Amino acid sequence: MKRIVQMMSVCSLFLFTSCSSKTFEPLTCSNPWKDDYRDISSMKDYAKWGTYNVHDPSCKLFGDTYYMYSTDAIFGENKKEIQESNLPFGNIQVRKSKDLVHWEFAGWAFSEIPAEAKNWVLENSGGRGATNIWAPYILRYNDKYRLYYCVSAFGKQTSCIGLAESGSPEGPWTLKGCVVKTKTGDKMNAIDPSIVVNPETGEHWMHYGSYFGGLYCVKLNPETGLTMHEGDQGHLIARRFNGKKNNIEAPEVIYNPELKKYFLFVSYDPLMTTYNIRVGRSDKPEGPFLDFNGKDMREEEDNLPILTYPYQFKGHKGWAGTGHNSIFQDKSGAYYLASQARLSPENHLMDLHVRRVFWTKDGWPVLSPERYAGTGQINIRKIDLAGEWEVITIHGDVPLRNLEAGQILWGENHLKSEEVNRSVVVRLNKDCSISGEMTGSWSYQNGILKLKLHDKTTEVQVFAGQDWENEKKTLLFTGLNDKGYSIWGKRIK
Repeated sequence: MKRIVQMMSVCSLFLFTSCSSKTFEPLTCSNPWKDDYRDISSMKDYAKWGTYNVHDPSCKLFGDTYYMYSTDAIFGENKKEIQESNLPFGNIQVRKSKDLVHWEFAGWAFSEIPAEAKNWVLENSGGRGATNIWAPYILRYNDKYRLYYCVSAFGKQTSCIGLAESGSPEGPWTLKGCVVKTKTGDKMNAIDPSIVVNPETGEHWMHYGSYFGGLYCVKLNPETGLTMHEGDQGHLIARRFNGKKNNIEAPEVIYNPELKKYFLFVSYDPLMTTYNIRVGRSDKPEGPFLDFNGKDMREEEDNLPILTYPYQFKGHKGWAGTGHNSIFQDKSGAYYLASQARLSPENHLMDLHVRRVFWTKDGWPVLSPERYAGTGQINIRKIDLAGEWEVITIHGDVPLRNLEAGQILWGENHLKSEEVNRSVVVRLNKDCSISGEMTGSWSYQNGILKLKLHDKTTEVQVFAGQDWENEKKTLLFTGLNDKGYSIWGKRIK
């Protein structure tokens, strides 16, 4: 690992010096880890799962360490091997990192599924479910760390969001009870919690929910972490077009103090295939949240902007399932998004993707087209942008699939051709024209690249980063077009 860190430091230094002394050229630099982890997927190799088997992450910076908690989803899980080898497996995977690039697998939060939540699910689902813990969420309040978690039965509303507390982000954890419980017949489903604090009033609001009835918001008691009023299930904040078929889940709400807005990130579609992230915003943590086109997210519409969708740059198998995200800040206040991503074409391997978040001039979040790899930023000149680029427009329509509770049926884990956003190659010429698979013109000033295509101008932010597909340090860009689709680019020559 020390050698990798040293290599990355050297690559970042050379990227900086090359750009400051001559026209930019992408620089060869190895990735910090590989995408396919099947050779260390054995249960005995759990200590090596730093960036692997990550599903539904929740991440925060505590002190000088980033802590991440995630669902117990494991590629090739083998319970017999766990028992025979007496391995210390538990519930809720825990990871930690100093740099958001290298992650240490730190074990499990719980040794067993909390009894109150497990019993609720089993008693209300005919003995089904409650086999693992889903979608944890971490929050610090005063000197306590609060870990929210979900226990449920797939395809049913028999669910419980529970709470545990500790004096350390590494536990041990003391159970504090169930926050919200749901059963068949309720409008909502008690999974996927996210908590946001109103900095002016100190109010705590929990957003949660899924396919069943949409997403809901309920007020919490800051002192207990439980609902302000016992039995309160809250109010609707978001749902989907044709909600009886199409999935919406995984709300994540943050407050941006510079924009004075609350942002609601949600995930659409089946988690192994066209899983994707959308976002809306509000002046209040309890909503209403409006999308890119000013539509209320409580209406049965599909909302924009769209931040992720299955994609494929050239020279790589591509990624699916880029959803259920966590938003957090680093020491400098910069925002990052962490999510699972599934390596195509099988879409069973679950890799951690951490991406820088940028903000458009209109106040919308956009994501880096590539995973964060610790690349230092540089002074980018107009002349440095001239060259060949791969460009992807991130968009997605309602999937034409047979679904159960918003998820794909077994055996339908492969993407259809039309479900993948693929890159095109364009050239930004020195005379400020654009040629190749897109044509138009471009201009650049103060980190903002303006692309004029089909008589429409799209502004994107340019920065340095890792080209994971080609193992190089390069220039990247991200932004939104006038339709609310994300536009991603990376310079390849």
